[in-house]
Amino acid sequence: MFYAYILKCNDGTFYCGSTNDLPKRLHAHNNLKSGAHYTKIRRPVVLVYSEECEDYASARRKEGKMKRLTKKQKDFLISLK
Repeated sequence: MFYAYILKCNDGTFYCGSTNDLPKRLHAHNNLKSGAHYTKIRRPVVLVYSEECEDYASARRKEGKMKRLTKKQKDFLISLK
């Protein structure tokens, strides 16, 4: 299973990503050098939204759509979960 997800960073901004191992990726964002640079300088981050996807390609497409949302639209999407 693959996931598209949204993290809320310590500074109130959002980070969108995709992975096949959500707990491992969240750990990387919060603790490892292999986490995204964007989240490394905005720790801690909290998982606020995730969506299961059938395959990696669909997870990446969903990630791309989420990245194009405005902050207000992301807040609304998160509130629906």
